[in-house]
Amino acid sequence: MHTPAAHFIENKTFDEIQVGDHAQLVRTLRPGDIHLFALMSGDVNPTHVDPEFARSGQFREVVGHSMWGSTLISSILGTEFPGPGTVYVSQGLSFWRPVGVGDTLTVTVTCRQKFEHNHHLLLDCLCINQDGLKVIDGTAEVQAPTEKIKRPRVDLPEAVFSDRELRYRHLLSIADGLAPVQIAVAHPCDAESLRGPLQAREAGLVDPILVGPEDRIRAVAEEEELDLNGVRIVNTIHSVQSAEFAVAMARSLEVEALMKGSLHTDELMSAVVSKERGLRTARRLSHVFLADVPTYPHPLLITDAAINIEPTLDDKVHIIQNAIDLAHMLGLKEPKVAILSAVETVTSKIRSTIEAAALCKMADRGQIKGGLLDGPLAFDNAISIVAAKTKGIRSAVAGNADILVVPDLESGNMVAKQLEYLADALMAGVVLGARVPIVLTSRADTAETRTASCAIAQVMAHKRREEIRP
Repeated sequence: MHTPAAHFIENKTFDEIQVGDHAQLVRTLRPGDIHLFALMSGDVNPTHVDPEFARSGQFREVVGHSMWGSTLISSILGTEFPGPGTVYVSQGLSFWRPVGVGDTLTVTVTCRQKFEHNHHLLLDCLCINQDGLKVIDGTAEVQAPTEKIKRPRVDLPEAVFSDRELRYRHLLSIADGLAPVQIAVAHPCDAESLRGPLQAREAGLVDPILVGPEDRIRAVAEEEELDLNGVRIVNTIHSVQSAEFAVAMARSLEVEALMKGSLHTDELMSAVVSKERGLRTARRLSHVFLADVPTYPHPLLITDAAINIEPTLDDKVHIIQNAIDLAHMLGLKEPKVAILSAVETVTSKIRSTIEAAALCKMADRGQIKGGLLDGPLAFDNAISIVAAKTKGIRSAVAGNADILVVPDLESGNMVAKQLEYLADALMAGVVLGARVPIVLTSRADTAETRTASCAIAQVMAHKRREEIRP
């Protein structure tokens, strides 16, 4: 069986190499490269691994470790020029500028001088980025191999990084230092919908009031060994009444937040949007998922994937403003808003591209405030700097979005669920635009998701207190 040459590593011996010979390597820095280098080296300098810190630093974004570039030089020396059998003797490098995520380095190693007595080579090393700017230069001295070596190239396993528990704690930390808020939980009559608010109580996020058939709630608690000691229960007959009672408590300010239990979403939302007894405001209701994705450097807000089925242009103004306001509450001063479509160019054949362009212009005219908008952007261009640069998109939003605005509920729901189930994203969901924050999760969601959603509701409730305080 013939094996392609690319599947082998073959060296160049001392005698084969002449002064002026060179080799090149081209590599693009990706977020995973930074994480892997930090894990391997132990270098967790926040300039490299903490997006929030990096935004306020010298470079305004996460940058790669300087020594990451030097390892590319080492890669050439060890695998190609001279290759297997090479012994490193010394290296001196100067670092001229940072390497950001999405930057592409071209690394060139050139033989400057040969020493016959000990088979040493003096090599010039140069790394330039995609703009032709010098990033690293210097020299390396190696002992070159004298015997020919050709070996099969070893295929390395793919490295995946995800500390779910750490990410979960980080998600809950958005509410650090805040007192628990009272939340009415509508119809918590299955294990996860009951465990969620009780977990949130243990985490110091909320003080839950359970609204539903008391006998069913206590039966679930007994079966799941959940502690209801000190928890108030408002007894109801059925799910519709549970929704109505919970909404009434929010309307009368008896509670500061609302949470969906095991009832259907439309049962709860029918009570919420009631003109006479509901919780509507002048702002259109919309839903936001907060997603912590292990392969993305900071949290993502995805809207609207649960309330507005086919939002109009006017609806999207409210949806975007709701999301921007939430981002402000979570500490983002000027969130980057990517308005998604299937393509990144405006075309009359796709309505969402025209609306994206209109929304960006509306933001320019102050009709949408507090965020930096760009669109239309395809999903890859919105979240991948590499994809954006490859397509020549120059934008402060592209590749670094904080908020993803989807064209409709179907696409948004698919994006959110794919991130959760295929990318191991941690999700939290909340409804905005009502008198109180509403924790709205799927009946399939775990208690972990419900607890994280309570953290958002707690932050929102405290912000609302500040707004209405005389």
